[in-house]
Amino acid sequence: MTVALVPGSFDPFHNGHLEVVERAARLFDEVVVAVLRNPQKAEPLFSLPEREEMLREAVVHIPNVRITSVSTLVVEVARDVGASAIVKGLRAVSDFENELQMAQMNRQLSGIETLFIPTSSTSSFVASRLLREVARYGGDVSAFVPKTVAKRLQEKFA
Repeated sequence: MTVALVPGSFDPFHNGHLEVVERAARLFDEVVVAVLRNPQKAEPLFSLPEREEMLREAVVHIPNVRITSVSTLVVEVARDVGASAIVKGLRAVSDFENELQMAQMNRQLSGIETLFIPTSSTSSFVASRLLREVARYGGDVSAFVPKTVAKRLQEKFA
């Protein structure tokens, strides 16, 4: 059985993330989406349990996906779930430079390969940071996130 790990902070989970998970689910027998606490990023808008719950709701239609949340190295999570690959989405060339460094480090640490899935042009400009900002000021982000996430964003900034 082939297992892929899709790690991210997912604060919030958006349609670009969903596209990557759906595509990975067609390539692997099982996809584990790991919600990570990223100490390099500012204080998250949603807690780890909230993000984990939003992901569960957003991927309920994909039977071979499971969700977990962790606060450790991605390669340790990959080993723990038996992943043969780490899958990362790329929106633009600017994402590639940082993701390539992480992929090379992860391979050196564990031997686990990283596969990059480019998002479609309809999602290439969508970033969680931008969604938080638009939602904070009352903008409508419902076209960019799953319905359950849009609802949570509305509640958070009501």
